[in-house]
Amino acid sequence: MTTTTSSATAVAPQKGKVLFARTPALTDTVTNYCPGCTHGIIQRLVAETIDELGIEGTTVGVCPVGCSVTAYDFYSCDMVQAAHGRAPAVATGLKRSCPGNTVFTYQGDGDLASIGMAETVHAATRGEKITVIFINNAIYGMTGGQMAPTSLPGQVTQTSPYGRDIETAGHPIRVCELLSTLDGVALAQRVTVDSPKNVRAAKKAVRKAFEYQIEGLGYTIIEVLATCPTNWGLTPTAAFGWLRDNMLPYYPLGVYKDVKAGEGEK
Repeated sequence: MTTTTSSATAVAPQKGKVLFARTPALTDTVTNYCPGCTHGIIQRLVAETIDELGIEGTTVGVCPVGCSVTAYDFYSCDMVQAAHGRAPAVATGLKRSCPGNTVFTYQGDGDLASIGMAETVHAATRGEKITVIFINNAIYGMTGGQMAPTSLPGQVTQTSPYGRDIETAGHPIRVCELLSTLDGVALAQRVTVDSPKNVRAAKKAVRKAFEYQIEGLGYTIIEVLATCPTNWGLTPTAAFGWLRDNMLPYYPLGVYKDVKAGEGEK
């Protein structure tokens, strides 16, 4: 008698093995960001840092106007909404009122480097012990894709349909380079999240910024080069390519100031 056996071998599923889980400092909320937007990655890195340092109960985040305004839906820690550009001022009040708390702002380039530039510069030069997570995607995202202070020369936006003309609009602002000249800044570093390697580097930078704040060293800022596929008019994959080809050459990654390490290098 011939016995027929199946070529397929049944494999018992592994139980109790978690490969990846939502970090507790993030709420169980469905994201509302556009496909390919890197806000979600960056906000996860901040939340992971909060959990790793064990500071959720004493952390307050400040989110102003822009795509960042919805961040308070995603964090489990206390969150405060600020008027457009005023996050550093609000964060200053929160930190001075409760100096034992960890306070961070989450700001876009239009908010931080345009209407909020005065608050940014003065909070930094005073050495306010806050951490700024600065999202630079070279465009106004939520309001429809207008030219931002960080839009690149020649970049086409809703308000620069022929490309940014530096003769009339001026040059883009390099925020880390600018703030690194101020005495109150303890850490100024530029990172991006376009690859696993760079995501890990960004996470390390975010954690260092929070640690420096906890140690009372001064103002810390992490600038993250981000994508905005919708307003760039690109697919998510093409947006990462545009970031690498255009943003990285103009905004080099690196540490621009680190008082603890005595660095000021790219």
